[in-house]
Amino acid sequence: MTAPSVTATGQAPTASGVFVQRFSSTPRGARLARRLALHQLDAWGVPYGSTVSDSAAVLVAELAANAVTHGRVPGRDFELAVRLLGRALRIEVSDARGELRPSARGAAGPAALAEDGRGLLLVEAIADRWEVRDRVPVGKTVVAELDLPC
Repeated sequence: MTAPSVTATGQAPTASGVFVQRFSSTPRGARLARRLALHQLDAWGVPYGSTVSDSAAVLVAELAANAVTHGRVPGRDFELAVRLLGRALRIEVSDARGELRPSARGAAGPAALAEDGRGLLLVEAIADRWEVRDRVPVGKTVVAELDLPC
């Protein structure tokens, strides 16, 4: 991934910030998570339409969709955390299904004509780093990070 221009001046935001919100485990909740994450990034100086904003949009959309599709437990929400950490943007999506974890990296991708199964391939391609962590007391958190330009 090349170093994207983040702000109108080409500088990465210097302030750190944290946005954490729970959403209903529905397609509407996943869309709202993406929309509010981009709104928060814009407030932090990462403008809509910038490379970082667009990359974050794909990451939030894919991870939230996975939480809704594969991590849904009736009556339980999923949680989105977006953290601006100096020179990195961390996106964390947590759900209540700790026993259902994403496949290991390098695993065979979906069949050529499959209609799903490519979300984590996008995460792998866009994120500079990503991992799955256990969430206490229950569930898992998928973490994806984007490096910000100097």
